[in-house]
Amino acid sequence: MTEPSAAHASQSSPTPAYTTAVTVEDFRRNLDAVRARIDAAAKRAGRDASQIRLLPVSKTVPEERLRTAFAAGITQMGENKVQEAQRKSENLADLGISWSVIGHLQTNKAKNVAAFADEFQALDSLRLAEALDRRLQAAGRGLDVYVQVNSSGEPSKFGLEPADVADFLAELPAYSSLRVRGLMTLAANTSDEARVRECFSIMRRLRDAALQAGTVGDGLLSMGMSGDFEAAIEGGSTCVRVGQAIFGARATPDSHYWPESPRTDQPPASS
Repeated sequence: MTEPSAAHASQSSPTPAYTTAVTVEDFRRNLDAVRARIDAAAKRAGRDASQIRLLPVSKTVPEERLRTAFAAGITQMGENKVQEAQRKSENLADLGISWSVIGHLQTNKAKNVAAFADEFQALDSLRLAEALDRRLQAAGRGLDVYVQVNSSGEPSKFGLEPADVADFLAELPAYSSLRVRGLMTLAANTSDEARVRECFSIMRRLRDAALQAGTVGDGLLSMGMSGDFEAAIEGGSTCVRVGQAIFGARATPDSHYWPESPRTDQPPASS
């Protein structure tokens, strides 16, 4: 998998090199740099930056570095693989980190997510919704969820087709333990910024229609990663999922952390 290029980010602010954070000061420096870019993108869009959530993506990062990240002020973390997320949640339980599972989930892993996650951002089937709801009901807890949409049409990506989103959302009230907060997407993995921005426009239109129908809770939009979060903010994102720009470049290939879709052998874009 290739790293996101500068053209995959907003043209007004090229993607910087990913500097690995090791110390508390490193993490604070990287966080400050990301937040400055968030602030600038929000200003360009006439938005309030305080309304845009930064979700640090900690996949592949060792637990000792996550303790340092916590000391630097990171209290919520996103993970792609449920097994890795659950292990980290158990071993770092003393910190009280809020864990978000943002990667594709097999139905047989629903019990794991129901056991520890505070949020799940990749809901894409009624079968999975049913499995999560059943496990959550048994545990006596609820879960914030985002519905994943394949806004790019790329066969490498999971998520609902845009045309199926309205009907899917209309079915979710049957699963009372799921709190539907909004929609999530990964934009096209391309240097064509117009195509990336069109993905975000599609999501905004879907969100607006769902808000009008009353099926999407708070109407949040989780979109934008290290290579394109500025364009995502300009397109209406309320949550950006940023990994490498905070933690540094990953040694483990992304293909290990993005499970392949049965439709293709090409993995999706990087966080």
